[in-house]
Amino acid sequence: MKNFPVKVLLEDIRSAFNVGSIFRTSDAAGIEELILTGITPYPPHNRIPKTALGATESVKWQYIPDKIKAIEYCQETTEIIGVEITDDAVSYFETDFRKPITLVFGNEISGVSQDLLSKCKKVVKIPMHGTKHSLNIATSYGIVVYEIVRQWTIPTNSRENN
Repeated sequence: MKNFPVKVLLEDIRSAFNVGSIFRTSDAAGIEELILTGITPYPPHNRIPKTALGATESVKWQYIPDKIKAIEYCQETTEIIGVEITDDAVSYFETDFRKPITLVFGNEISGVSQDLLSKCKKVVKIPMHGTKHSLNIATSYGIVVYEIVRQWTIPTNSRENN
């Protein structure tokens, strides 16, 4: 399995089903590591396997209870990028993702906390064109992570010619 140099920090995710889905997408996309923090459910939580379908065994992960320690762990080796709708956020379409990175995703209702947003080098968002102003976190995760994989797997000259 090929792993891309992407860590993903999940802060205070409420739904174990969302966590399981993110595990499964992480396996499919070849993500290096998931870091779970705060109230985020973590294996062996009994609801994660329903959507993870075994990905908790194939994706490297760890639970770090303190979110500041969790992001400091990521800052040691990666650029921190928050995924959140903020006034300063740039569309993920317009972002040139550089290796290695950590993506930070927050709570389904309140988003990424200000404590962690303040540690992000940049913040990206998924443009919303309908009446709703957000997507399910597992859906958002899949959209952004596959854009990163796309950028990193298409030869540079192919991107420049498009």
